[in-house]
Amino acid sequence: MAQLPLCVVTASGVLRAVRQTIMAPWMTLVMEGIEHLAAIRGSQVASRPSSRQGVRRMIEAGPAGQIVILNGAPRSGKSAIAVVIQQAFDGVWMNLGVDRFMQATPERYQPGIGLRPGGERPDLEPLVVTLYRAMYESIAAHSRLGLNVVVDVGHHDAHSVPLGILPDCARRLAGLPVLVVGVRCPLRTVMERRHATWGAGLADDGSVPAPVRLWQEAVHVPGIYDLEVDTSALSAADCAGLIRQHLKDGARPSACRRLAAMAAV
Repeated sequence: MAQLPLCVVTASGVLRAVRQTIMAPWMTLVMEGIEHLAAIRGSQVASRPSSRQGVRRMIEAGPAGQIVILNGAPRSGKSAIAVVIQQAFDGVWMNLGVDRFMQATPERYQPGIGLRPGGERPDLEPLVVTLYRAMYESIAAHSRLGLNVVVDVGHHDAHSVPLGILPDCARRLAGLPVLVVGVRCPLRTVMERRHATWGAGLADDGSVPAPVRLWQEAVHVPGIYDLEVDTSALSAADCAGLIRQHLKDGARPSACRRLAAMAAV
């Protein structure tokens, strides 16, 4: 067996070798990443090379990012509001809504997290539960790192069996600043938008298609919100303005906490 150099057969030599070959480069990369995050968040601490431990503490203890959940039926105007929030609100706003997760879902598992009411795909429902958990854990992780998050989503529990997804998701945001917004839109306006976007209209018998009607009935159950907006009466910019005003001057949000209290123990 080849004789090891003395510097790695003594305890101090082992520590010195590890620091030089592994820990030093790794810690340099970690601290550079932390300082970069601090710079994005406007920290003056990041400009002082001698305060790396202070930077670490600041990042770990910094304020959580604001979360705004926009819940409503398809074509209710959620996405347009989310775009305004990203463009006009101060700070970095990440869009982590259902559309983003559907884009990341393999084709054979579609519509995945976008599964509509009616219990049509019980085979997908266990996966839908997991996807929602993953999405909300990601939302929480972004917020804890100081990033604001807008969530464009259509929650419902009209599956083949009740799944309790919304309360479970709300529970995962415990302790974080969350504003839950109900995005409402009359069925007539939804139908007009469906026709303008996809050329879709009434069913052959002249009635509203069952999936559209089910969305309208199921998406606002239980209807616990901090704020509600009507996109048939207000533009996306007006709705975003109400959200901004509520975050600034409105009552302390409580909807997420009340929803989380409904979660099965």
